Amino acid sequence: MLKNNRLSYFILILIVIALGITSRKMEGVPTFFGDTLYAVMVYFGMRMILIYLDLKKTAILALLFCFAIEFIQLYSAEWMLQIRRTKFGHYGLGQGFLWSDLGYYTLGIIIGFWMDSSWVRRK
Repeated sequence: MLKNNRLSYFILILIVIALGITSRKMEGVPTFFGDTLYAVMVYFGMRMILIYLDLKKTAILALLFCFAIEFIQLYSAEWMLQIRRTKFGHYGLGQGFLWSDLGYYTLGIIIGFWMDSSWVRRK
């Protein structure tokens, strides 16, 4: 049963990644949409890895992870900038710190938590 749950989370992660990349390429989609989806993806990733952990604890860990990534953007050593210049470094670590992103990450974690708790209640 847990194997199927992990697979479900993995599929959700792939869907969210596809939506996030698509949102960056479409005209008229606000950039915060991608930031929110990033947090949803992080939440589902944490759920996939920490499947036995309580949903609320997973949400808190995912939020802390997103906040840590955002605050790491304040660090501008040359080696870190080189990583951020790569495609995966840019998508994973971002480019610049924005206070507003913390709100979008919080929204994304809430959305992921809500989807997950709704899913768990239906089982």
